[in-house]
Amino acid sequence: MKHLRIGTRGSVLAKWQAEFVRKQIFQATGIEGEIIIIKTTGDKLQQTSLSQIGGQGIFIKELEDALVEESIDIAVHSVKDIPTQVPPRLSFPAICRREDVRDCLVSGNGANLANLRRGARVGTGSLRRQAQIRHARPDLDVRDLRGNVDTRLRKVEAGEYDAVMLAKAGLDRLGWAHRISETLSPEICMPAVGQGALGIECRASDEEISAALEKLNDAETRAAIIAERTLLSVLEGGCQVPLGAWGRIERDELVLDACVCSLDGLQYVKQRATAPRDQARALGQRMAKLLIDAGAQNILEQVSRQRG
Repeated sequence: MKHLRIGTRGSVLAKWQAEFVRKQIFQATGIEGEIIIIKTTGDKLQQTSLSQIGGQGIFIKELEDALVEESIDIAVHSVKDIPTQVPPRLSFPAICRREDVRDCLVSGNGANLANLRRGARVGTGSLRRQAQIRHARPDLDVRDLRGNVDTRLRKVEAGEYDAVMLAKAGLDRLGWAHRISETLSPEICMPAVGQGALGIECRASDEEISAALEKLNDAETRAAIIAERTLLSVLEGGCQVPLGAWGRIERDELVLDACVCSLDGLQYVKQRATAPRDQARALGQRMAKLLIDAGAQNILEQVSRQRG
């Protein structure tokens, strides 16, 4: 194998991520790669709310179709965009080492969350971020905002929004960390399942490609991701559910924090659980039960009715 066709979305961040993976593959294996841009449903419907079009798979379906049709060899995804159910013919041999999991705030005047004026307009397309920010600052005017990272930053520059919320890892990767007004603690805004991590997908039957990609896999990140995604799967949520989760290794133990918040921010439950690092799936299942016992099921049912 001398060459790989690497599928990616066409946003500035997605192309950066694909180029990063291309270089990592070459350094680890000597295999060259070319990047192929594929437009996904999520990219085509940028003016439509994620909660309206449904979050499951809208940023990866066309990439997975291209894998199955063998027009590309691998696809690079942000893990937070990957549905909990992976098509049986596909697999993820590599979850790359995770970058910063946290969310951040970019404001027009550099104000942090505590110093935003009362009624300030804050934009984010994520129900999770919207709910948690309303919990922290119920006086803010939190509005739905779609678009690529650069598009959302321009909305702040133009004064359409006082601030926007973004994943810090994306700004770090693009060299735009200087734009950040505040990096939000997970205590304020728990990250999305898989946030900050890249997953590399290929056909399950391509054993040679799988073996090459496994060199890029980070075991600690994979354990954390399995715990988070198991939790998401048990709660039957897509990426448009106000669920935050953060798994990581601390003192050789797998730690998982998670929260569920109502859309208005008034109801909020949070739990922490730990397990040996080889019991990630069991940890995710246990966390789901802890959250449900604490009232998360009622919140999620309420959210479902509101969105229905």
